[in-house]
Amino acid sequence: MEPSLPDPQIIWLDSADSTNSALRRLSEGLDNLSIVAARAQTAGRGQGDHTWFASPGANLTFSILYRFGGESALAAADAILITQVTTLALRDYLLSHGVQARIKWPNDIWVGDRKICGILIENRLEGAAVQESIVGIGLNLNETDWPEELPNPVSLRDLTGRTYDLETELKGLHKEICRRFGQLASGDGRRSLQEEFGKYMFRLPEGLK
Repeated sequence: MEPSLPDPQIIWLDSADSTNSALRRLSEGLDNLSIVAARAQTAGRGQGDHTWFASPGANLTFSILYRFGGESALAAADAILITQVTTLALRDYLLSHGVQARIKWPNDIWVGDRKICGILIENRLEGAAVQESIVGIGLNLNETDWPEELPNPVSLRDLTGRTYDLETELKGLHKEICRRFGQLASGDGRRSLQEEFGKYMFRLPEGLK
């Protein structure tokens, strides 16, 4: 199935196994910060051996390509900046909808004690530098029908009572990600990322997930 291309940097697929895998297959022809999004995933992945639940057409499931070089060159030792760019952009996006969110170490987004978003980062290294990253994001947007085995999920619709258009919301979130990625180009920007991440990040007690 050929992808539609409503925006030069956002490719929408009706279905994909996982958007990280789909983006990897397409990456050679894509610019930095391009996105592959799917209305349905057949093998969405979370951290480790976890899967990612999302009803078809209800939520944002997508992957974004980060390429590093020039002013945005990234040493492997500084790879935490990838997490910082992504999680802070998601927090910015949710705040624009009136939702205060926190970052659960290492890369989930929570509202109160409930999880609204998960992130899967896959890096390609060359020597001591990160050349590119594929960052998969699952954001609970309109979900209301949760499986019983999920302990603490929440969606933006649960929180606000509103229903959201996937393409409109992804464009808005994309702008936030691009803005945060731009901070990598300066030392001040990187320090700001680290400071804000430390402010909004928390860890669960040992033994809890």
